[in-house]
Amino acid sequence: MVLVCSVWMLSPAVYENSASAQVTAAISGRVQDATGAAVGGATVTVKSLETGAARAVTTDDAGNFRVLSLSVGPQEVKAEKTGFKTAVRVGINLAVGQEAVANLQLEVGELIQQVTISADAPLINITTARVSGLVGEREVKDLPLNGRSFDNLITLNPGAINYGLKSANTSTSNGNTFSVAGRRPLENLVLLNGVEYTGTSQLAITPGGVSGDLLGIDAVREFNVLTDSYNAEYGKRAGAQVSVVTQSGSNAVHGSLFEFLRNSALDEPGLFDQGTVPPFRRNQFGGSLGGPLKKDRLFLFGNYEGFRQSLAVSNVSIVPDEQARLGLLPNASGAYTPVANLNQAMLKYLALWPDPNGPELLVGGLPTGTKKAFYNPKNTIREDFGTVRADYNLRERDSLSATYTVDDGTSLIPLADPLFGSGLQLRNQVASLQESHVISPRILNTFRAGFSRAGFNYDSFLLSPFAPNLAFVTGLGPGGVVIGGGVTTTGAAAITSAGPNNAANVWNRRNLFSFTDTVSISKGIHQISAGVWLQRLQDNENTASRQLGQATFASLTTFLQGTLTNFQVVPTASELGWRSLFGAWYVDDTIRLRRNLTLQAGIRHEFTTGWNEVSGRAANYIPDANGILLTAPRVGNSAFTENNAKRLFGPRVALAWDPFGNGNTAVRAGFGVYYTLIDDLSFLLNSLPPY
Repeated sequence: MVLVCSVWMLSPAVYENSASAQVTAAISGRVQDATGAAVGGATVTVKSLETGAARAVTTDDAGNFRVLSLSVGPQEVKAEKTGFKTAVRVGINLAVGQEAVANLQLEVGELIQQVTISADAPLINITTARVSGLVGEREVKDLPLNGRSFDNLITLNPGAINYGLKSANTSTSNGNTFSVAGRRPLENLVLLNGVEYTGTSQLAITPGGVSGDLLGIDAVREFNVLTDSYNAEYGKRAGAQVSVVTQSGSNAVHGSLFEFLRNSALDEPGLFDQGTVPPFRRNQFGGSLGGPLKKDRLFLFGNYEGFRQSLAVSNVSIVPDEQARLGLLPNASGAYTPVANLNQAMLKYLALWPDPNGPELLVGGLPTGTKKAFYNPKNTIREDFGTVRADYNLRERDSLSATYTVDDGTSLIPLADPLFGSGLQLRNQVASLQESHVISPRILNTFRAGFSRAGFNYDSFLLSPFAPNLAFVTGLGPGGVVIGGGVTTTGAAAITSAGPNNAANVWNRRNLFSFTDTVSISKGIHQISAGVWLQRLQDNENTASRQLGQATFASLTTFLQGTLTNFQVVPTASELGWRSLFGAWYVDDTIRLRRNLTLQAGIRHEFTTGWNEVSGRAANYIPDANGILLTAPRVGNSAFTENNAKRLFGPRVALAWDPFGNGNTAVRAGFGVYYTLIDDLSFLLNSLPPY
């Protein structure tokens, strides 16, 4: 059992809260007369000014009301009761995850008379203590972003940083990897319209494309970053929950056309450019269009964005010189002599390095048998992103929303050895369907079904023709050669490593089927949310490294002699099919103890069937009675030693206090307990993929 407790306070607070699902908003408030007395039984109607969708509730005896699961955007709130003039309030622009406070005052008069108030609703919610950071539509659309990747705006929130170690290399991470509140990037969860949006990489699950960016700014309305002690409705991972809402159609037709162009025409040569600027051209283009198919009832929105890039990368490599390619190396006096015990069969492998065209590398004024090679291999990228969304107000009590998003692209990534590149192909898809049903003015049910698929292929790409006899594995391309470097990578070494990346020829397909149902009940001082979540995971992969083989040598001399330090190869990689079922139930109650004091209590229970291989090929090293790992792994259906692992998140308790009663919360305090129950911890957690 692992037990982690946290207590936190903020003063003053500048954050907002969600009252219901992850992709909607809410409005609450109080209706009173001119004397300040509560007006019970008044009808309060909230209408979206974009789509015309309206929801009506009745105030309780204390004059309070709450309207849940509202679409984001501008709203109109109207309160009416016989014997009073109708009160209308506009200027309320809801954001994702926000519960706006809109109080109304009724004046004595005829119902046909109307008093309109235009004022912004408080952006700060007084109902819970969850910390979040909204990035609104204006910031998403207007802030300048190199690459138009809206997830770069996540770092506008306190405690959030870009994790550049993984973000900088699209071969290991296809998105902008980030850390929030000091947590690992693998602990974050990205939700697109309430459905998990997963990436394809095995090292980082952040979504993104081959460009390294998360495209679709014109398709994104806004997003919210939830941290710390959020509501019990959120789970699966303990890090940040990033909730993204896509743009939708409205009664007004709106759209855009754009193209952004970058090229090297005005660039200055860099340090390794050898006097000329390598060619660079990037085009980002596309458009969006949204509007009504049937006014106030059916709306459609579509967006497309294309990304094209051709970038010549300035590359400097350390390669064997011309004499070394003949089997000659300098001796202690600097004179080139034949290598002792030269293996003639090794000379052909020198073709894996480009010809030198730079100066000789000297040590102590003496040659080393190596030279510099300057080349400009091209990084080419093609990426296409698209989103389509339909919203349908079926009738007064029901609304339906369906969204499909796809990101497809290919990229050629030059390696340190400019004769080789990595061919990266990514395809991400997310489909979601949401239905909201008003059971009664105080009870709302929201059902959501979603499908998320992420797939990648990572292949070796030869930028120069090679003879078949240079392959380590028959029928495949050349393998990797490392001289003076480590045995686990084709990274930096005394001489630039030759050949492809050691992770070449791998692929992965990941499918997530998600189902969520939430019931929200507003009764007196209680706002109760209860729900269930189920997710079926399918992961089919062939991710064994070194399928082409990797040979490691201690020095250039031992290379020419054919004396290996290490050789690794996986000649017959096995395709694996992993399956798992995740689930959770939760109950959350927000209690308005006083006008300026709110208590929130919730519990969430999560479970999983483990990590199961469809053909019983899951292997795991287990310890003996003395805690020493056995040399023979246990092979079976599950990667767990016992296939009944469970996780429990809860309970969560929070307080929000508004001492002035004006909707601007001054103090928040929360207490959360997070603990994990696993029946047997003898499996190796680090061997499991980050799901």
